[in-house]
Amino acid sequence: MLMHGYPAYTTSCAWLGYSDGTLKQLCAAALKDGWTRFKVKVGADLQDDMRRCRLIRDMIGPEKTLMMDANQRWDVPEAVEWMSKLAEFKPLWIEEPTSPDDILGHATISKALVPLGIGVATGEQCHNRVIFKQLLQSNALQFLQIDSCRLGSVNENLSVLLMAKKFGIPVCPHAGGVGLCELVQHLIIFDYISVSTSLKNRMCEYVDHLHEHFKYPVVIKQASYMPPKDAGYSTEMKEDSVRKHQYPDGDVWKKLLAAQEN
Repeated sequence: MLMHGYPAYTTSCAWLGYSDGTLKQLCAAALKDGWTRFKVKVGADLQDDMRRCRLIRDMIGPEKTLMMDANQRWDVPEAVEWMSKLAEFKPLWIEEPTSPDDILGHATISKALVPLGIGVATGEQCHNRVIFKQLLQSNALQFLQIDSCRLGSVNENLSVLLMAKKFGIPVCPHAGGVGLCELVQHLIIFDYISVSTSLKNRMCEYVDHLHEHFKYPVVIKQASYMPPKDAGYSTEMKEDSVRKHQYPDGDVWKKLLAAQEN
């Protein structure tokens, strides 16, 4: 860990709504920085998805890893049909293909996508260990995505890490929100050292924004999380950032509210 870090993947270059020019620019920059694992958002329009996925796959080449994220856009049959069309781009997984509460729906999708070599990833909206237990018992996922805040405590996250170990499912945490990268780095490194002891099929999401508001931001080198060297859970925000964003008297809110009045 100290030498190579924990493998990460980037979501930053392929959000829905990006122009082709922006997508190409961000993807090229990520490749230059050493990223080898990329996630693209899908689900709004099939033809647009195919065009964007083809563009990204052509840029990163066949040897690098591509994942897809639908953010709960589909019902079960639609998810299977949509992914059968996107299978040509060789995604490792489809993330949140349907409602996060539909455990049996995820199981149906998971079973249907096996012949296509596509796994199901979910968990960022799961709020307790019981939901994860049922997802694991029903073979509804191949990649388990804890969220360091959604589960509500370190202890609840640890119980899910232990269950994932029992079922042999890799944990690939969600980290797409404010401060999630800072928090989850502790969980993934603990998982590697004390629970899974494996990096096979494991990676953690990284989104490159808003880290400047934290006193102890994550350190990324060669597309990997480097172990934090400061004590604590890395949650402390800078006082100046908190002050500027306080509602309604912080500078950021004052400007927003003034703009609305005008």
